[in-house]
Amino acid sequence: MKKLNLLMIPLLMLALNACSQNPSSQNKKGTELPSENTSIYPDAKPAKYWKKILSPEAYEIMVNKGTETPFKNPYWNNHQKGVYVSAATGKPLFSSDTKFESGTGWPSFFKPIDEKLIRIVSDSSDGMVRDEVVEASTGLHLGHVFDDGPQPTGKRYCMDSYAFKFVPVK
Repeated sequence: MKKLNLLMIPLLMLALNACSQNPSSQNKKGTELPSENTSIYPDAKPAKYWKKILSPEAYEIMVNKGTETPFKNPYWNNHQKGVYVSAATGKPLFSSDTKFESGTGWPSFFKPIDEKLIRIVSDSSDGMVRDEVVEASTGLHLGHVFDDGPQPTGKRYCMDSYAFKFVPVK
């Protein structure tokens, strides 16, 4: 039994790290951030612009591609009906109707409201290759998507709470 417990610890650590991202591994060479590239993202802006309009937490997540602590973020355990809009643009990205309990400590959804409002890009940070979810108009980081979600899509959009503002249904 002890051997089984010792094996489970690394597996649990890997699962919890799957949604996280190390911001220090981003933009090491001082190159342009994706969220500043207007040829790919029409509403991209310089990091200093986002610093003025985003909260410090949202800036860390969205611009620096950071992550928040699992189980200690605003929306992982939110069960209200409503819409999750981008903290940067206010565009509606995810609905509470597609939110589910993934057990990861981050808000998880099985599909976005409109696939055209997000973009999936490759992320090879932290020694892993994952599918990063960014806002299609700005290139700002929202989270990651995995193929272990519930039906009907089989997807788990593992999002960072601070990338969103929640608008409850009235």
